[in-house]
Amino acid sequence: MTVSPMGIGQPDVNFPLRFQYNLTYASTDHATKRLVKDHSLDELTAHYISILWDEGSHKGNVKSFLGEISEILVGERFSVFSQEMLDSVIGTLRERGNSNATINRKMAALSKLLRKACKMGDIYNLPEFRRQKERQGRIRFLEAEEELRLFSAIRAKCEDSYRLSVFLVDTGCRLGEAIGLCWNDLQESRATFWLTKSGRSRTVPLTRRAHEATQIARGRLKGPFSMHNQVRFRAIWNEAKAEVGLGADDQVVPHILRHTCASRLVRGGIDIRRVQMWLGHQTLQMTMRYAHLATNDLDSCVVVLEQN
Repeated sequence: MTVSPMGIGQPDVNFPLRFQYNLTYASTDHATKRLVKDHSLDELTAHYISILWDEGSHKGNVKSFLGEISEILVGERFSVFSQEMLDSVIGTLRERGNSNATINRKMAALSKLLRKACKMGDIYNLPEFRRQKERQGRIRFLEAEEELRLFSAIRAKCEDSYRLSVFLVDTGCRLGEAIGLCWNDLQESRATFWLTKSGRSRTVPLTRRAHEATQIARGRLKGPFSMHNQVRFRAIWNEAKAEVGLGADDQVVPHILRHTCASRLVRGGIDIRRVQMWLGHQTLQMTMRYAHLATNDLDSCVVVLEQN
């Protein structure tokens, strides 16, 4: 066809015009759409817990936390975890006597699970998680005399539990980290902890008595403390602490040995960043709980004040 100045339809070889169409259709949403169904928290936990958390004591704690939250929700099914639901859970936990620190740990587990569920399309909205303000509580640690009495009572019941106690207080490692040690993790009076809460390995040198605590016949054991599990050790611990008059102190749990190790390092003049590395804390803020024990750092202030 040609187009002339006089109009369409009149042939004019002087104005040839060709039309070419090239249409491209694009979609602004390439995501796969799926129907969001209602789920219970138990269902989401069963589906994702092994993906989000490694095997170990921490995973066990997470499962317990999520189970308690599910019980509070009374099996409610949802495609949106609303802010009202979250506020109700936090309020119930507080009514049950949970401290803000405990609530934060439970909410961290819930937040991680819901974020995964939202990413996978199981739910389509998330509430705002706000960290509860935590008070710095008093840190309980064992004095040398308390350690002597408690460890003697433990040794009378079980030599393996005594060895484990010594190792815990001199390395500051967690109970699960010690029980999970393999023989290859012990090299030249050093221990490497691979199964850690943070997921980051760390290596610490061993004291003489911590090294001696690992020196046993290997046999078919996977590691120096693999004959133990946490339930058995805690049972022996509780019996021993009751015998030495510490039964009423609910802070005298195996984790107190980690606090004791950290406290001794700080009071001995070790700087806080090296203590952080020793304990394997992810943030310095976690280690700063022990900073107040470094009282010698303030002695020079007295000298300056007395000069005036």
